[in-house]
Amino acid sequence: MTSATATAIPAAGLSANPVPLRQDATVIGLVGLAHAASHFGHLLLPPLFPIFMKEFGLSFSQLGLLMTVFFVISGVGQACAGFVVDKLGARPVLFVSMGLFALACVVGSTVSGYSGLMAVAAIAGLANAPLHPADFTILNQRVSALRLGHAFSAHGLTGNLGWAAAPVFLAGFGALIGWRGAYLAAAAMYAAILMLLYVKRDRIRTDAIVPSPKAANAAPQDHSLAFMKLPVVWWCFAFFLLSTMTMAVVQSFSASILQAVHHVSFEAATFTLTAYMLCGALGMFVGGFVAARSESSDRVVAICMSSAAVLLAVCATGVLGAVGTMMVLAATGFAVGIGGPSRDMMIKRATPKGATGRVYGMVYSGLDTGFALSPLLFGLFMDRGWYSATLFGAAVVLLLSVFAAVGVGARTARREPVAQPA
Repeated sequence: MTSATATAIPAAGLSANPVPLRQDATVIGLVGLAHAASHFGHLLLPPLFPIFMKEFGLSFSQLGLLMTVFFVISGVGQACAGFVVDKLGARPVLFVSMGLFALACVVGSTVSGYSGLMAVAAIAGLANAPLHPADFTILNQRVSALRLGHAFSAHGLTGNLGWAAAPVFLAGFGALIGWRGAYLAAAAMYAAILMLLYVKRDRIRTDAIVPSPKAANAAPQDHSLAFMKLPVVWWCFAFFLLSTMTMAVVQSFSASILQAVHHVSFEAATFTLTAYMLCGALGMFVGGFVAARSESSDRVVAICMSSAAVLLAVCATGVLGAVGTMMVLAATGFAVGIGGPSRDMMIKRATPKGATGRVYGMVYSGLDTGFALSPLLFGLFMDRGWYSATLFGAAVVLLLSVFAAVGVGARTARREPVAQPA
């Protein structure tokens, strides 16, 4: 255990937190800003899909493949990045990530066809890879235990704000200076964030995981890859894979579905996606208080995901009309958002000590895998005009994630007696 973590854990048993609020808030704010920037990067391409279809003559399947490339690279990189974070610390990895996002935006401003868009997807995917293991390593080491639930809430909230900001940012700057100029504005934004993180670098420093002297003669179960033998890790992976397949449908295709089924304008459809993300952010805020008071994170997650699946299925029927569907789709984001902090607490409780970067890297690569598979699968649905089936399929997949969450809770409970000190 690192010294930073060691000092945080005893604080959980105190009635008053010895760590100043300002210190924790600064760390949470910096990490939240980086997380918002990474989620903004998820949507560098999708909000402009309608423009790319017209300008470059692309199909939904081709556009879906762009996101698959992004998330395949991000997922593989994320699983590997966890080891790098544990070995080198989170801070340098975070700096590289922001620099790569800026590069992806610069490349985006110069593209002249599908191959250029593919390059943007690849660079941005590589930039996104280390964010979650780096973010959660910083939070777990630098934020006091009593405020960790709220830190996870703020982390998720800022991520949703990053998603919400991307369509508005790209569409707004695109209307003023063209979509190429919008990418240059985004590059400047990433450069500014990188500069701020560098100026405040002392606040996001983390300790590398140093093997103990007995590591050379350690038993096989003490190996750095031993965590991969734990079933609970793979149940967590499955939960992220399934739940984010649904999120990918909303991000990539909801605007097109609303336009095709309900004949709403591009602006109204894009606003609905932004509303979904903002409702998700509000849900994250509420969910922080829920997570801080709940001992059954998996049950909270299961209830929230089940509710969201039902709402999404209602949207798929089309019975609510254009306005009703847009409102309920936004409410779906609120339901998912409430479960976000409890989801992160669920993963924390399932994580073996001293393996934060590795476990978060592996588990959150499930998120990238879900984002990679979903556009390919549901892009085929969209090309065939199965718009309602696309939303309904997303609801079914989200419901399947509930079983994975329950599985995580059951296996974490089995591990708890073993984890207690003798």
